[in-house]
Amino acid sequence: MASMLSRATAEQRREVASVVEDLISVLALGGVKLPSVEVDWEHGRLTGCYLVQLGSARTLELLRIVDLLRKGLRYERLTYDD
Repeated sequence: MASMLSRATAEQRREVASVVEDLISVLALGGVKLPSVEVDWEHGRLTGCYLVQLGSARTLELLRIVDLLRKGLRYERLTYDD
Protein backbone atom coordinates (compact mmCIF):
# COMPACT_ATOMS: atom_id res chain seq x y z
CA MET A 1 0.00 0.00 0.00
CA ALA A 2 1.38 3.41 -0.96
CA SER A 3 2.05 5.85 1.83
CA MET A 4 0.01 9.03 2.13
CA LEU A 5 3.09 11.08 1.17
CA SER A 6 3.67 8.86 -1.86
CA ARG A 7 0.08 9.33 -3.04
CA ALA A 8 0.24 13.08 -2.35
CA THR A 9 3.44 13.54 -4.33
CA ALA A 10 2.61 11.36 -7.35
CA GLU A 11 2.06 14.40 -9.58
CA GLN A 12 5.31 15.99 -8.36
CA ARG A 13 7.20 12.81 -9.28
CA ARG A 14 5.71 12.80 -12.76
CA GLU A 15 6.48 16.51 -13.16
CA VAL A 16 10.11 16.27 -12.05
CA ALA A 17 10.69 13.23 -14.29
CA SER A 18 9.19 15.12 -17.24
CA VAL A 19 11.26 18.25 -16.55
CA VAL A 20 14.47 16.22 -16.36
CA GLU A 21 13.62 14.51 -19.67
CA ASP A 22 12.95 17.93 -21.23
CA LEU A 23 16.22 19.32 -19.87
CA ILE A 24 18.22 16.39 -21.23
CA SER A 25 16.47 16.68 -24.62
CA VAL A 26 16.97 20.43 -24.94
CA LEU A 27 20.61 20.20 -23.94
CA ALA A 28 21.13 17.39 -26.46
CA LEU A 29 19.64 19.60 -29.19
CA GLY A 30 22.22 22.21 -28.18
CA GLY A 31 25.02 19.64 -28.36
CA VAL A 32 25.44 19.23 -24.59
CA LYS A 33 25.30 16.09 -22.47
CA LEU A 34 25.43 16.25 -18.70
CA PRO A 35 26.23 12.67 -17.75
CA SER A 36 25.18 12.93 -14.10
CA VAL A 37 21.72 14.53 -14.25
CA GLU A 38 19.37 12.70 -11.90
CA VAL A 39 16.47 13.19 -9.56
CA ASP A 40 17.14 12.75 -5.87
CA TRP A 41 14.25 10.33 -5.38
CA GLU A 42 15.26 9.48 -1.81
CA HIS A 43 15.11 13.11 -0.68
CA GLY A 44 11.72 13.45 -2.32
CA ARG A 45 10.46 10.24 -0.78
CA LEU A 46 11.40 11.52 2.67
CA THR A 47 10.35 15.16 2.32
CA GLY A 48 7.95 15.44 -0.62
CA CYS A 49 10.38 17.87 -2.29
CA TYR A 50 12.14 16.42 -5.33
CA LEU A 51 15.55 17.86 -6.11
CA VAL A 52 17.39 17.54 -9.42
CA GLN A 53 21.12 16.92 -9.17
CA LEU A 54 22.89 18.33 -12.22
CA GLY A 55 26.07 16.50 -11.31
CA SER A 56 29.51 17.08 -12.72
CA ALA A 57 30.27 18.55 -16.10
CA ARG A 58 33.37 19.36 -18.07
CA THR A 59 34.25 23.00 -18.64
CA LEU A 60 33.43 22.74 -22.35
CA GLU A 61 29.93 21.51 -21.58
CA LEU A 62 29.35 24.36 -19.14
CA LEU A 63 30.65 26.90 -21.65
CA ARG A 64 28.19 25.53 -24.21
CA ILE A 65 25.31 25.79 -21.71
CA VAL A 66 26.26 29.38 -20.89
CA ASP A 67 26.43 30.17 -24.62
CA LEU A 68 22.98 28.64 -25.20
CA LEU A 69 21.50 30.56 -22.27
CA ARG A 70 22.96 33.85 -23.50
CA LYS A 71 21.58 33.26 -27.00
CA GLY A 72 18.19 32.37 -25.53
CA LEU A 73 18.16 35.52 -23.41
CA ARG A 74 19.10 37.67 -26.40
CA TYR A 75 16.32 36.09 -28.43
CA GLU A 76 13.85 36.61 -25.61
CA ARG A 77 14.81 40.28 -25.31
CA LEU A 78 14.43 40.79 -29.05
CA THR A 79 11.11 38.98 -29.11
CA TYR A 80 9.53 40.75 -26.14
CA ASP A 81 11.03 44.23 -26.62
CA ASP A 82 9.35 44.71 -30.00
